[in-house]
Amino acid sequence: MTTYTRTQAYERIHFATMALESGARLLGISPQAMYRRLKKQDLIHRRLFLHYDLLHTQSLNYVAEDIAETLQNWEEEQQ
Repeated sequence: MTTYTRTQAYERIHFATMALESGARLLGISPQAMYRRLKKQDLIHRRLFLHYDLLHTQSLNYVAEDIAETLQNWEEEQQ
């Protein structure tokens, strides 16, 4: 388990929230639905938190497209 300082945790949570909302907008779904789908795939932690150092340097549009595409791909693999 990764341990974050309070500041690091805040930064990751803030980033994940922005990515979640932007991804939801891109997919045309509610942020609540996006959260449930991301949580089911554990993408909040496995993608947004663990790859924060790389992803937070990208544009919000890039991150939204990345998380939406990753979510759809991971969901397809589960079927």
